[in-house]
Amino acid sequence: MCACAVVFAVCLHRAAARATRGAAAESDTAARADRMPEGDSAGESIHGKPSAIGNFFKRLGQIYQSWLDKSTPFSAVRWAVTVILTAIYMIRVYILQGWYIVTYALGIYHLNLFIAFLSPKVDPSLLDDPDEGPALPTKQNEEFRPFIRRLPEFKFWHSATKGIIIAMICTFFEAFNVPVFWPILVMYFIMLFCITMKRQIKHMIKYRYLPFTHGKRTYRGKEDTAKTFAS
Repeated sequence: MCACAVVFAVCLHRAAARATRGAAAESDTAARADRMPEGDSAGESIHGKPSAIGNFFKRLGQIYQSWLDKSTPFSAVRWAVTVILTAIYMIRVYILQGWYIVTYALGIYHLNLFIAFLSPKVDPSLLDDPDEGPALPTKQNEEFRPFIRRLPEFKFWHSATKGIIIAMICTFFEAFNVPVFWPILVMYFIMLFCITMKRQIKHMIKYRYLPFTHGKRTYRGKEDTAKTFAS
């Protein structure tokens, strides 16, 4: 009985010692973490400086975003550049006589972007009351409610331009030149475009909205015709 008690006491002593050492190690780790400056990662603490590759891509992203922000007001120039890129791509495909499947995928992608550009941000079919959806006024005394798009104009342009550039890059790789009978793709795309636009126009007529806003009406008060008298 005494031997069992002694063994039990020794086990308790060893467990307490291990717990004490674990607590000391955790406190030491926490102290080192507190001494580290904020924002430092494990890699930075070991090497003493951030990665040069990470800084390069971060700086490149900042420059790219800066140019995008500067080009926001110039919608006509942006779309003109996109049209020129599209013409260059079509000429390249015509000269190479290939990469028709890439062109078909680009057309489907642009069609989806265009449908999102014409669609309202809140689908009226999902609302209990269709009149709660965004719509333009149909009567003179109604309040002006601008059309809010699911895909804004700038994002539409940006995505469309990126799609053209990616398709252009694909034409430099023979792996994407899948042999296909291109007239079938053209006919299928025309049919898909007509069916999609017919469905979209029916949706616009059913829920009475227009995808274009020409500007908010301005109200002018009557001109002040009262004469001013000298004091």
